[in-house]
Amino acid sequence: MKIVIRILLATLFLPTLVIVRPLRAQSQTQKTPSKPALSPEAETQKENTDAYIALLRRDVRQEKTEIMGAMMALSSEDSAKFWPIYSDYDSQLSKLNDQRVANIKEYAQNYNNLTDDEADKLIQNAMAYQKARQELFAQTYVKVKQALGGITAARFAMVEHQLLALIDLKVISSLPVAGQSM
Repeated sequence: MKIVIRILLATLFLPTLVIVRPLRAQSQTQKTPSKPALSPEAETQKENTDAYIALLRRDVRQEKTEIMGAMMALSSEDSAKFWPIYSDYDSQLSKLNDQRVANIKEYAQNYNNLTDDEADKLIQNAMAYQKARQELFAQTYVKVKQALGGITAARFAMVEHQLLALIDLKVISSLPVAGQSM
């Protein structure tokens, strides 16, 4: 069982590299502070990239749900209570992650010409995302605790926290540090 979970965890994080690596390349090619209108080819490429990111995010969400299911080891009765709560949480988390992706894209586009104000704005956005995600996590913990008790809620919190921490590490470690040459 542990080997299966490790394999699932490994496959969960490969897509995050694919999401962030193109953003790094994009940041390296952006040289001017102005934002000229995109050519039709560039607009098509942007739309394709956005669609690709959306596809990868769906795959990551599915794998994350599978890992959660394996780790929670719920009875059918408890599953009927847990999964609607988790689905609602995951849906809200996905909306929050849209903000995160937009912030990362903006960082990648402006990396080479980052001003103090832009850097501050991006970090403020990142902190607002983290705060909103933590609040959502806490609210979901309470719902799981009310529906299934403290031990099951603790198991949910521990597994979800570990998965989020691993995803965060993979995403953050793939981004260049502000103000450093690449």
